[in-house]
Amino acid sequence: MHNDPMETNPMNNNTTSSDAYHIHRRGLLLVLSSPSGAGKTTIAKELLKREKDLEISISATTRLPRPGEVEGQDYFFVDEETFKTRLDKEEFLEHAKVFGNYYGTPKDYVFAALKNGKDIIFDIDWQGTQQMALYARNDLVSVFILPPSAKDLSLRLQTRGQDTPDVINYRMSQAANEMSHWAEYDYVIINKDLEESIRQIQEILHSERRKRTRQLGLVDFVNDLREEM
Repeated sequence: MHNDPMETNPMNNNTTSSDAYHIHRRGLLLVLSSPSGAGKTTIAKELLKREKDLEISISATTRLPRPGEVEGQDYFFVDEETFKTRLDKEEFLEHAKVFGNYYGTPKDYVFAALKNGKDIIFDIDWQGTQQMALYARNDLVSVFILPPSAKDLSLRLQTRGQDTPDVINYRMSQAANEMSHWAEYDYVIINKDLEESIRQIQEILHSERRKRTRQLGLVDFVNDLREEM
């Protein structure tokens, strides 16, 4: 009596050798930056609707919760003393003070998400991007979004109806300084058409997800595979 080769050959079952190594992907930090009105917030919202395993960054803040905001879903609400203590301990990837309130991205929350294969999207400025690069450069994928023209940017600010003329003039005066940092980013796109811009950033995201350095367990698999040859 002989053994059935389908039973004795470990490769003839439903589990491949690569499955045994639990190869999985480490997440990434997708940063979108642009002058106000160039489209980064709109693009970020659309990406969140269309991309699996993509989450919005949740910041810690010292401001009070607004009606309907949920702890751990919209923000992590802390008092100023707690925030400053965590800041002294370098527990934030990036932080800023806006209109008298502190905002910061907790490292522990971010790194836990990355370990679980989740990607986190950030809608932040060049200063926040520089801070993040100090702590997580290998996980960072940064995209700077440019308007097609200064005229177009001004028109977008006017038509969205969120700002007074004085605020629009201020935002336009700041745009040149913000755009001077474009070369610090991994990728740059010109937002002529919203759908095309979203498609371009999706291509960037999909490519970065496939990077060799983000495939955890791959080194052991390849080493053992070579020994089998």
